[in-house]
Amino acid sequence: MNVDKIHALVDACWPAAPVASTRQLGAAGLDERVLTAAIRSGILLRLRRGAYVRSGYWQVAEPWTRDALLIQAHFESTGGFSRYSHVSAARLHECHVWEAGPRIHVTTQYANSLRSAGRDVRTHRADLPSSELATLWTPDGREILTTSIERTVLDCALILPLEQAAVIGDHALRKGATVESMRQMLDRSPAKRGSRRAADLLGVLDGRSESVGETRTRLLLRSFGLLMFIPQFEIPTPIGRFRADFADPKTRVVIEFDGSGKYTDYKPTEEVLLAERRRENALVEEGWLVLRLEWKHLACPAEVRRRVLSMMDRSRFLRGRVPPL
Repeated sequence: MNVDKIHALVDACWPAAPVASTRQLGAAGLDERVLTAAIRSGILLRLRRGAYVRSGYWQVAEPWTRDALLIQAHFESTGGFSRYSHVSAARLHECHVWEAGPRIHVTTQYANSLRSAGRDVRTHRADLPSSELATLWTPDGREILTTSIERTVLDCALILPLEQAAVIGDHALRKGATVESMRQMLDRSPAKRGSRRAADLLGVLDGRSESVGETRTRLLLRSFGLLMFIPQFEIPTPIGRFRADFADPKTRVVIEFDGSGKYTDYKPTEEVLLAERRRENALVEEGWLVLRLEWKHLACPAEVRRRVLSMMDRSRFLRGRVPPL
């Protein structure tokens, strides 16, 4: 059977989801012989026993998309009996996840079953109440068992550095979780191991951060002791209100985190950049200074600190030198 014919058969039988199981493909008419040929020819990639993805899809997928595909593959391979938790639950709840690794996390009351076992799987033992469990749904209506979004945040605090856990926690707040509900859950938990880490995380969460970059920038400013910068601060200008990622009203310094998605999600890049320049010019005319940070800057905290303090000093100097009109 030639490659083109195999391609055509795979395309005709593939379900709506990017990951498919042997059962799904067989029910759609793709028999074992064609499936084996598709794998050998590189058309399909087997992510784990009984779960496949098209190689072309996998090759162009971003790392975070691949991490999500691995969870889907585990779900298909194990029949949906596992309770996903920690980072895996965060991904299933569609929270932002940054640098948390591809390992699959499941929580069970008992010893790990053969269905969930694997070198890429970490099993956690916990007897969780029903209030800390959740059920999500696949596009075709099947149940996916997870921990609740609140329990997920607390669990992530136990296994991740503060910065990575805060990225998940901030987004969980935007999705409806509350710090108070998580504090109550932490207080009720009989296991005290890691409670200090979880409490430390709850003390820094802020649902006003809208992206991974904004969370990381906020924590960086906090580490410098610069707590005067307010997230999502609205500034009136002659051309409308400007919502700054961070602003210090006293020194009139704005800090903007420029992630690429900020300019490409909704409008053509050129149009958005032009509007951004207009807003920035309006801010400058109102006496504000704007400091822009990018991903590469967050890896150099000392340089960020120097630039922020320098901008604040410059703003104080300018406002002291130029009399008000």
